[in-house]
Amino acid sequence: MEKTIKISILLDIYGKLLTQKQRELLNDYYNNDLSLSEIAENENITRQAVRDNLKKGENKLFEYEEKLEYMKKTEIQKEKINSIISDIEKLKKSNLEIIYKELENIKNNLNTLL
Repeated sequence: MEKTIKISILLDIYGKLLTQKQRELLNDYYNNDLSLSEIAENENITRQAVRDNLKKGENKLFEYEEKLEYMKKTEIQKEKINSIISDIEKLKKSNLEIIYKELENIKNNLNTLL
């Protein structure tokens, strides 16, 4: 996954755990697509201060994900749901014996999501 997209997702998940300033700067940079210079001008700080705050915020987001793994778990759930949908599609073309077997697989996959 591209770094920009990953940080944007992590910001949605863990943003409230950052300082308000870090959250605002990261949001401006990654979601509002503002440059370091534009952010610095808007905040009346230097480009270097913006960059330092962005790096600190990014590091915090990656640290939170490393410890809590919420994004990773969400991706695993999406994969399992897509697999279940695929299994259901297969059922439309199957005989009764295969349907029972696939239903059991679907049930087991759903149980892992609980």
